[in-house]
Amino acid sequence: MSTITKQSRDGKKPKVNWARIEESDHFAEMVKKFRQGKLEPDLFRRFRLQNGAYGTRMTDDYAMVRVKLPAGEVYPHQLERLATLSEQYSIGSAHVSTRQNLQLHWVILEDVSEIMRSLAEVGLTSREACGNAVRNVMCSPLAGVCKDEEFDVTPYAIATAKFFLRNPLNQSLPRKFKFNFTCCEKHGMARMVDVGLIPQMRTINGQSRRGFKIFLGGGLGNKSFVGHQLEDWTPEEDLLYTSIATIRIFDRLGDRKHLERNRMRYLVDSMGWEQFQSLVLKERALVKMAQSVIVKLSVDSTPQKIENNVRITGFDGKSIPDGFSRWRKGNTFAQKQPGYYSVSITLEAGDITANQLRTISEVSKDFSAEGYARTGFVQDIYLRFVAESDLPRLYAKLIDVGLANPGSLTMVHPVGCSGTTSCNLALTNSHRLAKEIQRKFIELKLDQDDDLRESSIKISGCPNSCGQHEIATIGFFGGGGRTGKDMYPVYQMSLGGRSDGETMLGVNVMRIPAKRVIPAVLKLVETFKANKNQDDDLKSWIHKVITGHANSQVRTVDDIKKILLPFTQAPSIEQDKDFYADYGSDSSYHTRTGKGECAA
Repeated sequence: MSTITKQSRDGKKPKVNWARIEESDHFAEMVKKFRQGKLEPDLFRRFRLQNGAYGTRMTDDYAMVRVKLPAGEVYPHQLERLATLSEQYSIGSAHVSTRQNLQLHWVILEDVSEIMRSLAEVGLTSREACGNAVRNVMCSPLAGVCKDEEFDVTPYAIATAKFFLRNPLNQSLPRKFKFNFTCCEKHGMARMVDVGLIPQMRTINGQSRRGFKIFLGGGLGNKSFVGHQLEDWTPEEDLLYTSIATIRIFDRLGDRKHLERNRMRYLVDSMGWEQFQSLVLKERALVKMAQSVIVKLSVDSTPQKIENNVRITGFDGKSIPDGFSRWRKGNTFAQKQPGYYSVSITLEAGDITANQLRTISEVSKDFSAEGYARTGFVQDIYLRFVAESDLPRLYAKLIDVGLANPGSLTMVHPVGCSGTTSCNLALTNSHRLAKEIQRKFIELKLDQDDDLRESSIKISGCPNSCGQHEIATIGFFGGGGRTGKDMYPVYQMSLGGRSDGETMLGVNVMRIPAKRVIPAVLKLVETFKANKNQDDDLKSWIHKVITGHANSQVRTVDDIKKILLPFTQAPSIEQDKDFYADYGSDSSYHTRTGKGECAA
């Protein structure tokens, strides 16, 4: 049973302190040695990444600082601190990633240590947010409130993050390693990471027991794979031992020689699933035998206190702000707790200003009965346990700072990686394209179309899938096209990707010039409307087409290609100069890239 108490305006404090303040001093020392030429660039690079400072496009003078938010949890005072840091050391804004991290871009390298120190003061860290280690442990933002979940996996995600942070076991893996805890089959990416987990109850000897469906060897990138289920059911007491066993095998057998093939999914693919599965199960038995007495997963299952939220004065509670019904339909989720809603706050391609961060801090104290926020999987921020009667008040507050865009839970809210705004590997400005799509689709009120609600658009600036394009209903990754000597940005379109219980990778269809992406998507929607059956939505219709089960005039991917072919034609630069420039740029397009840092 949840305990009802009165919430303080100071906000709830986190249970876990992730920080070690001495790491900031060490980072400052290493930067000084690097600048003095006393530290080899490759050694410094590995150190920098281990501490969450990622390289910035075409320069050694700036970094992106990635702040770890295990399970996406972020508290009011932490949000306020992040807002201040974005003003002091970054560009006045931050970025919410698809892995629930929060990033500060264009930070002077010498200032990284100051950010680390300030983060540590509020219990946050950037440690192992990059580099060859266990990255941020993800957890569905709906865990604990989802009507379809069998139990709340949040405590298990937090415990896993605590166990592996700074753990010698994972300080020098062949490549990065990812966990994803999800509440149910629908709300997560359990099959698309190194270790994915879905909660599952079993009755054993007349007793109800907690456990998991565990998937191994999935992942997105230049070459992607869907994960395999380890066994029918894994009891909760074997969660940690399974995780340790999997990491040990990856550490021992992973390919350290070939950077393009050193993720665990390649090991599983080359070895074959059955052999890899057998190794994991054998290794787990050894881990249990040798370490079960001293190694435990410290899961805090204390029921959280759901607190009475503080009412905002000056709102009469009668007048409903314009646009509220539209916003409520596309941005709120009815929880399993009666009378409470989870609210997804829409960001444009994950960007959030300092002022907006402060507003999220305020509303998490004033409206969330659990007293903090969670970052999501699609560059959004969740407030949970919002009383239904408070939704109009919350909406009015969000309007004031530009955070009330509708359609957060619909296709009009695309995912876009940072692209050429900061990434060394990017070929296109996927970040800006995502914003352009969102603005246009909101203008067209596509968020109100129920046929489009369950679909998604995800955009990557290169084939490496940081924008998760391969698990989108409509996915795009960037590249370059050419007419004579003139280059222009293009996107490879894929269709039919999904990360639910029927997880599959999208099918590549064709290359669409960047400036034709929006009209091409609208044409695809128009085609769907003309060919759908009564029970079809866009997601299900596309699935039928790519799997050969459509019964309309448009039956195959080739049929879609023919319809979209006119959008692929490139005019001459004299006919349309804008066509040859990327979004957000008025200069000639090029495909220059730098050295990637996904691997240290």
